[in-house]
Amino acid sequence: MELLKLAALDAEDLTVISAHLQDAILRPDDLSYLVREKRFALALRRFDWSAGLKVPPRRRLTGLHFERVLSVRTRGLRRGDDAVPLSLLAITFTPGDTPSGQIEILFSGNGTIRLEVECIEARMKDLGPVWEAGARPGHGDTPEPEA
Repeated sequence: MELLKLAALDAEDLTVISAHLQDAILRPDDLSYLVREKRFALALRRFDWSAGLKVPPRRRLTGLHFERVLSVRTRGLRRGDDAVPLSLLAITFTPGDTPSGQIEILFSGNGTIRLEVECIEARMKDLGPVWEAGARPGHGDTPEPEA
């Protein structure tokens, strides 16, 4: 089983990473902003959509980091023992003065992380571990595909 490794240097690339990370789960404590390095990093449990419907659903441990981050703002995220796990919905980019802009990481329950970036520079990499998931993520508005 090959490990997925992707890079994003523009909005189109970021859309591909977003698609692979849809329904990834993480805890607020899995986020880290390294101010001096201008890096924002996340550890996620990515749902492996590429595995298809003929195998049991599974998740993979995946790392994602953004470079050239000037600031980070969050809304609707709580850290600590009572923190609720987050389910990633999408990653979007809103351009500013080219090539800068804002990257938003959107979660179910209206949680948001907004990164002010000099430019888009992101890397996603599977870190190896894979395990069987309890179920395939559903979105309520579409019927679940049969396995």
